[in-house]
Amino acid sequence: MVGYVTLGTNDLARAAAFYDALLGSIGARRLMDMGTFIVWGTSLTDACVALTKPYDGKPATVGNGVMVALRAASKQAVDALHAKALELGGTDEGAPGPRGDGFYAGYFRDLDGNKLNAFFMG
Repeated sequence: MVGYVTLGTNDLARAAAFYDALLGSIGARRLMDMGTFIVWGTSLTDACVALTKPYDGKPATVGNGVMVALRAASKQAVDALHAKALELGGTDEGAPGPRGDGFYAGYFRDLDGNKLNAFFMG
C-alpha cells in the first residue's frame, strides 16, 4: 500500500503555501517540515503527500502519466477540493463529474504542473 507520494517543485515556499491551503481544506496538515522536505497528512501512519526540490539539484519536471489521487468523503467534497485548487492558482484538467461505475472525480494541476485528482467512490 502507498505510504506517501513525493512531488517535485522548483519553488518550495510557493508550492508549500498552495498545499497548506489545498490539503488543509480536507483536514490534512504539515506533519513534517525539514526545510527542504515537507509532508502533509492526517497521521504519519496513513498515506501522505510530500514536497521537495529534486535531490540531484536538477529542475523539477512533471512525470508524464504520474498523478496523485486524493480520496474525498463525498461528491461535494470533490467539487470543493477541485474548486479550491483552481482558486489557489492550479489549472483544470477535467471538471468534477462521473467517470464510470460509482467513480466521481475532478482533475487539476498544481503550480508546478503536477497532476492530481480528487475522487469519491460510491
